[in-house]
Amino acid sequence: MADKNQSVLLEILKEGYQKVFYTNWPAWLGGILIGIMSIITFIWARPWGVAGGLRNWGDNFFHLIGLYSDPVKSPLLSSSSLLSLGLLIGAFASSLLAKEFAIRKAPPLELIKGIIGGILMGIGASMAGGCNVGGFFSATSAMSLSGPCMMVGLIFGAYLGLRYLYWELERFPTATSSQQIESQEGKKANLRDIEPYIGLLVVILSIIGVIIYNKMAYTILGGLYLCGFMFGLIIQRTRLCFVRCFREPFMTGEAEVTKAVVYAVIISLIGFAIIKWLGFRREYVYVPSAFWVGGLLGGVIFGFGMVIAGGCGSGSLWRCGEGQVKLFLAVIFFSLSISLFEKFTAKHPAFQKFLGKKVFLPHYLNYKWSVILIIAFMLIYYLWACWNEKTEKFVIEL
Repeated sequence: MADKNQSVLLEILKEGYQKVFYTNWPAWLGGILIGIMSIITFIWARPWGVAGGLRNWGDNFFHLIGLYSDPVKSPLLSSSSLLSLGLLIGAFASSLLAKEFAIRKAPPLELIKGIIGGILMGIGASMAGGCNVGGFFSATSAMSLSGPCMMVGLIFGAYLGLRYLYWELERFPTATSSQQIESQEGKKANLRDIEPYIGLLVVILSIIGVIIYNKMAYTILGGLYLCGFMFGLIIQRTRLCFVRCFREPFMTGEAEVTKAVVYAVIISLIGFAIIKWLGFRREYVYVPSAFWVGGLLGGVIFGFGMVIAGGCGSGSLWRCGEGQVKLFLAVIFFSLSISLFEKFTAKHPAFQKFLGKKVFLPHYLNYKWSVILIIAFMLIYYLWACWNEKTEKFVIEL
């Protein structure tokens, strides 16, 4: 009887594991979880961001080769870096646990597009005060007017990027073939079987790392790494990439991810508003100096780049965690370009002023009407996407 009970329990655990890691989670659930995790991260220490971490990696590289002389914070002691690193490793662990990790090669032209897309995303993120996460998602949650401004830019940038891809497809149909997975099925079969165990090891090592941070009196940093890890796991399991939020309405008309992102923004916005209104965090936290030129123009450049690369700031990181070579290049050149462009901007105050200023909406309205206005703005995009999904009015035809 005891053996039978154990076998039944093991079967239940196996089925539960398969539901969690062998089946993709719905996008709407990802939106809700990201919104909640965004609030938790803000309560813990700071808002969620990606571009700052990538910039830190670029800064450290240029400091290492002697291009930068100023001291640079270690990636292991930078809150921005640990959020991004956590996202990457969380997605890596999740893909292993789901037996989805593989080195995914791409044609040469796709690799070049990954590089160009990464460079454009770095420039756009620098101008807008952050990528799709910091410049749009967290900035909008923080009631910065540059956040919605970047969203408008992302929409136009994604449209232009898709137009370019269709133009490219018509003229170079063989060069733009889809990414190929390195296929050695006989050799990879055994690796696939052990991937969940490697993923479990990554999870254990991450927990040990958080404990070490706590022992070294870096509890906040360890917690931020854990938050980033959870973002990576959630995004990888839900396949929630912000590129699809802005590209799919023009490509297929599908609005699933668009709806999920709207859920995430509204949940995060309400949480941020309560936290700031109660005085737990400063009002100008994550209010970039990018209204309106920086947010709008940076959003267009970033939106074009993310469509070309095939991944946004967060999307590129989690796809790196799955082994996609093209996005690995995008992340590298994103890091380098945002670092260089930030240096350029810092040396040119006139250009900084041209990009815009900080606009915290409650200082012009109040908290209640600021939240209502931003929710209304997001719901308009939501309703437009739902209408477009049924009518395909704005779907671009080849």
